[in-house]
Amino acid sequence: MLLQTVILSGGSGTRLWPLSRERHPKQLHNLTGDDSMLQATAIRMQSFQGSVEVAPAPIVVCNEEYRFITAEQMRAVGYANPTILLEPAGRNTAPALTLAAFAALEKNADAVLLVMPADHVIADLDVFHSTIEAGLSQAANGAMVTFGIVPDRPEIGYGYILAGDAIDATVVRELLAFVEKPALETAITYVAGGKHLWNSGIFMMKASVWLTAIKHFNPVMHQQCQQAFTLAKVDFDFVRLDKDAFLECPSDSIDYAVMEKLPKTPELDIKACVLPLDAGWSDVGAWDAVWQVSDKDAQGNAVKGDVLLEDSKNCLVMADSRLVACLGLEDVIVVETPDAILVTNKENAQNIKRIVSRLKDGNYPQTENHRKVYRPWGHYDSIDNGARFQVKRIVVKPGGRLSMQMHHHRAEHWIVVSGTALVTRGMDMMTLVANQSTYIPLGVRHRLENQGTVDLELIEVQSGDYLGEDDIVRFDDIYGRG
Repeated sequence: MLLQTVILSGGSGTRLWPLSRERHPKQLHNLTGDDSMLQATAIRMQSFQGSVEVAPAPIVVCNEEYRFITAEQMRAVGYANPTILLEPAGRNTAPALTLAAFAALEKNADAVLLVMPADHVIADLDVFHSTIEAGLSQAANGAMVTFGIVPDRPEIGYGYILAGDAIDATVVRELLAFVEKPALETAITYVAGGKHLWNSGIFMMKASVWLTAIKHFNPVMHQQCQQAFTLAKVDFDFVRLDKDAFLECPSDSIDYAVMEKLPKTPELDIKACVLPLDAGWSDVGAWDAVWQVSDKDAQGNAVKGDVLLEDSKNCLVMADSRLVACLGLEDVIVVETPDAILVTNKENAQNIKRIVSRLKDGNYPQTENHRKVYRPWGHYDSIDNGARFQVKRIVVKPGGRLSMQMHHHRAEHWIVVSGTALVTRGMDMMTLVANQSTYIPLGVRHRLENQGTVDLELIEVQSGDYLGEDDIVRFDDIYGRG
């Protein structure tokens, strides 16, 4: 038996704006440590010393918009060849798991899936590992296992699981029902009664068992996911699912599609069970949750970056690009990024979606991407702009190669700051080093490469009547972009 980790990394994390953006969501940020939340999830089972072998690399399901940074982050924590399934559109967690199950069965017919969202925090890995071990025999015998968080407070922001009696004198308990987010009075009753657990969104089951269940409860979902996977194309690090087939797939969560129906469907003969998990879990769904799981000073403040606090307590202050000074604040959240700043009190942390909705209605670019934009060859930072000009700081990693391209509406000046640039300009090729520059006229084919062993950094000054990123005609691209 092989334990195959599956990471669901398709969320957008709008309640963590302005750090979380549509093309760079919260799981790709290091909110609570040195690693991003995706990376922390990926390495969570590296030190597992249980009774089964763990697959050498996770299966990751993510949106194609941030595929390159996902692959780069996985490589940075030791996974050079993970299976990354690209969803053409969001369809919730049940189709994502179905696709992962098909992928897992290609590698191992007896695979047990450990399904984890990419945006959760687990503080105590030893307890997490022992709880996984406790549920393995149930999953291996055909049960669907979920993990319920032992509540430490009456929380109205989570769904709950009603747990029944212990199974076979183990810590595994019968799963009786899923319960929607309750009112405060009901949540207090749940916590006092000891039978309700928070719904963690972490699951474990055989890949074959999941496919049997989804085919029974939603045959259209099973069929469309199977077709999307069968017709998929491998593109470098990625498995590109067939778009037409996947867009016909219904949208549903693992809970609604299967788990909550199992206790009511005895004829399917798939047991649903739940394990209590008390390992310092948080879904880090909003800024108040980030404050809760962060290290704090004697006044209860959690800070990151260049922050100066005076006469302030119980605050979360995160500075990305400049000094942030706070005076006389209490229970306040301040999040600074180069192009947007959020200031709110903790009580309103769950309502940030309202701000994001207004920004989207107004077509603000701050909902989609950061000023610093990641590409497969490196990244660029739009450091200044105005009428008919834009200035970018471009960093090309060793071996990085931009597409052969041209622009209809802009010309470009490149000034090398450090490293060595190989430049193609029309029919000419040249090598530029620090303090050297070149000019790319409008309409001329060009390419930038870094064939060195250190980062190439340059300043690009664009000028023209239109400077949008869609003014790129690509002729050749090693990363498969159109």
